[in-house]
Amino acid sequence: MESTRVDKVSKLLQRDLGEILQREAQGSLRGKLVTVTEVRLTPNLEIAKVFLSIFPSEHGQVVVKEIQQHTAHYRNLLGQRIRHQLRIVPELQFILDESMDKLERIDELLKK
Repeated sequence: MESTRVDKVSKLLQRDLGEILQREAQGSLRGKLVTVTEVRLTPNLEIAKVFLSIFPSEHGQVVVKEIQQHTAHYRNLLGQRIRHQLRIVPELQFILDESMDKLERIDELLKK
């Protein structure tokens, strides 16, 4: 029962954070596409690890650091959106999702 709640809340956070990042970070991230690929929550819903996919990937670390500098602002906006669903807004930890890069490298190696 607890895991279904965590899954539902993580999908809610993934959708809302994706919309927030699209709207709020649009000016500072001009020319870069940021996608929230996954949100992993702790069982007590206090910490959310937000995995971001960045295109073009060579700017990934820079973009994630810029987003991390504005974590408090994004958490505040998230809190305004989910205030009726959750009592506590989870602490956000933004992490670069490098799974697509790894898949590309594996695909290139298999082609050779």
